[in-house]
Amino acid sequence: MIKLTIDQKTLTVEKGKTILEAANGAGIKIPTLCWLGKLSPVGSCRMCVVEVEGIAKPISACDTVAADGMVVTTRSPALHELRRDALKLMLVNHPLDCPVCDKGGECDLQDLVWEFGITDQPFAAPKAARKTPERYVSPFIKQWQDRCVLCGRCVRACKEVKGIGCIEIKDNGFDSYIGPVDGVDCVSCGECLSVCPVGALTDGVKEDKARIWQAQRTKTTCGYCGVGCQFEFNVRDNRIMRVTTNDKGSKPNYGSLCVKGRFGWEFVGHPERLKEPMVKKDGVLTPVSWDEALGFVADKLKAVKESEGADAIAGFTSARCTNEDNYLFQKFMRAAVGTNNVDHCARL
Repeated sequence: MIKLTIDQKTLTVEKGKTILEAANGAGIKIPTLCWLGKLSPVGSCRMCVVEVEGIAKPISACDTVAADGMVVTTRSPALHELRRDALKLMLVNHPLDCPVCDKGGECDLQDLVWEFGITDQPFAAPKAARKTPERYVSPFIKQWQDRCVLCGRCVRACKEVKGIGCIEIKDNGFDSYIGPVDGVDCVSCGECLSVCPVGALTDGVKEDKARIWQAQRTKTTCGYCGVGCQFEFNVRDNRIMRVTTNDKGSKPNYGSLCVKGRFGWEFVGHPERLKEPMVKKDGVLTPVSWDEALGFVADKLKAVKESEGADAIAGFTSARCTNEDNYLFQKFMRAAVGTNNVDHCARL
């Protein structure tokens, strides 16, 4: 353990922690944009600059390891102006289209501009001629290159969290852009989408949209497999608009999802979705009660068992069911039907 002082407050932290981690642990807020707890720090946005006693120039807090006896200042008129200038530089090529941007109301850049009271733009530069690919690496995600602040979160998340690395920062300077890595296929997990702090990556599946304050967010468990990933359904007018995640302590996935969990929910409101049991009568599928449907199945199973034997029947269950459901199903097949012909598909 080491001791350091941040904003005249003496802290004891674990050796190896960064200044930002030490400040966060003490409830001292330092503004950030490119930093995310589950990703390696790069210090590219310069929003987290702090003053350290004995060091001539401000340094970034997210990638500077705290040292024993260090004296840190996180708030000063000079730091405030540095952060304001960093934000203004980001806005040089960033369109001020907040009213029509999907991220309006939940954009980190928008929040910081509001917090620092930026109402003018003294800097100017020729509009960047970024090479926008015909489409993003995933067909489920829309890319808006002009909104990108090149924080690199998406690139790091793809490589460090998912272990794929299908996107990278290409070119240099004002012409830099997020583009595909040749020969590496995207799995459309949406990890990049979930960590983007601005509106550079948006959900491209549904045309219907809802602002953060318009949608009701309900935390639930994904039903696609047995992992039990947690996420939030964003619902408006009784329709699912999108899926969002929270990486802060939401076990077991910590904000990560697969392509099915993040994008595969259009079937919920599909007009052809079955909503009640159906039994074929005179060649026509007819809605019936659960009691009638289950009785029909029981009669058919009984008839097959009596005429062909129990081993003429097989049961196939799903990884989408709970462990308890699967246990009861195999128990039913073995004890009630009288066969060990039971299989389970854990591969969907």
